[in-house]
Amino acid sequence: MKNNQALPQQQSPADALIIGAGFAGLGTAIRLQQQDIRNITILERSDDVGGTWRDNQYPGAACDIPSNLYSFSFAQNPNWSRSFSGSQEILEYIHHLVNHFNLRQYIRFNQNVSNLAWDQDKGLWQATTTDGDVFSGRTVVMAQGPLSNPGWPGIAGLDEFEGKKIHSAAWDHDYDLKGKRIAVIGTGASAIQIVPELAKCAGKLTVFQRTPPWIMPRPDFTTPDWNKTLFRKAPVSQTAVRKALYLAHESMALAVIWNSPLTRFAERLGRWHLRKQVPDRWLRRQLTPDYRLGCKRILVSNDYYPALQKPNTKLITWPIDRISQHGIRTVEGIEHQFDCIVFATGFEVSNAGTPFPITGIGGRSLNEEWKRGAQAYKSINVSGYPNLFFTFGPNSGPGHNSALVYMESQMDYIVRSIRTIKSLKLKALDVRQSAQDDHNRSIQSRLAKTNWNSGCQSWYLTEDGFNATMYPGFATQYAKQMADLELKDYRLLAEETASETV
Repeated sequence: MKNNQALPQQQSPADALIIGAGFAGLGTAIRLQQQDIRNITILERSDDVGGTWRDNQYPGAACDIPSNLYSFSFAQNPNWSRSFSGSQEILEYIHHLVNHFNLRQYIRFNQNVSNLAWDQDKGLWQATTTDGDVFSGRTVVMAQGPLSNPGWPGIAGLDEFEGKKIHSAAWDHDYDLKGKRIAVIGTGASAIQIVPELAKCAGKLTVFQRTPPWIMPRPDFTTPDWNKTLFRKAPVSQTAVRKALYLAHESMALAVIWNSPLTRFAERLGRWHLRKQVPDRWLRRQLTPDYRLGCKRILVSNDYYPALQKPNTKLITWPIDRISQHGIRTVEGIEHQFDCIVFATGFEVSNAGTPFPITGIGGRSLNEEWKRGAQAYKSINVSGYPNLFFTFGPNSGPGHNSALVYMESQMDYIVRSIRTIKSLKLKALDVRQSAQDDHNRSIQSRLAKTNWNSGCQSWYLTEDGFNATMYPGFATQYAKQMADLELKDYRLLAEETASETV
């Protein structure tokens, strides 16, 4: 080897190698630390923590779940400024977690994992980064998040536009939007937050809509000082509020997940909200969804509909043909010219394939196995990939409740598994294929009866209609599913004897 060719930097094995320093990765580290497991390494591809909330700092960015529910039950924040907090305040909460639980000692920044492989002989996972560093761990927690890579639309001419292109997940705060001719492509969760802000400053704002979303009123209020004081002095009061919010959102499952009388009630509420805010019949018709509520993500906003009716704002429902040098051409042949195009087109969701190559027992490739749709056991483990754990793995997506409620169940299951590996001195904990298959047959059978699988196209589904994203039930049911680590469903390989135990 040439003297000037550096060898990859080898790191000593961690008990838990966590990929990603967003909510899931940091929360798992906290729970491990609370169980006195401190040999932890967190690999973060960026130079700061926060994940989705670090990257999504577009104008108007906020959470559509109440703040007291979109936070960890074991680290509640009494100081939320309002009922639905903005992205900057959520990011500040994440930084508080890092400082309060002293997590920075575990984090290795600017480490972008490009490959993950299981070493059968050593019983270790080897994570290689784009810089050539190698990190090893007895266990690996995939906490990179499902909403981590910006998704660009497959529109012809995307690279031809000579103006400014901005993606909602990589906002350019140095670009001056004031007085500009701006296009927004997309009408999803990020778009309905961006559009009202852009309408305040754009010279001309044009929103290109493919499918109108169901939009509900947003009960957003400033938190009074007495409320913050009460939560600080009597934390039990905040716990009670959180529980009430949880139960209220659980009840929404009856409208969102399954087609029931509550679905029709929620649709009437959505149409009432539209009629109340949009008096023009033709515009209202363009904004009325033609699919069952719950089939796509339900959105909440009080200012999106009013923004579309401002004098400088226009809604276009003609399909886009292509992007040209100077703007966007729709199928009827009209070219709309712009200074800037904002792509509020979401993320590349890994419901088929993996974010980087993952190699398991015998050289098997998870990317190949997941090409037609991801499958796992309880959304956490995949047979043939021992000691590998997923947060927000296949079929763990919530449609009605806080993502962090589901995440806490996953983190506790992972910690329980890692403790078992350590206490039983296991080399490998590998879920049995039969257990995984039984679990997924049940999940897919239940999904067939849900609104998500009722016929519309959404990011929940793969191209051939396989739902690898959502969990078909209440958050309470998901928590019950994750409450027990059933060792009979796993192959246990002892560390000392290198033989399977029952």
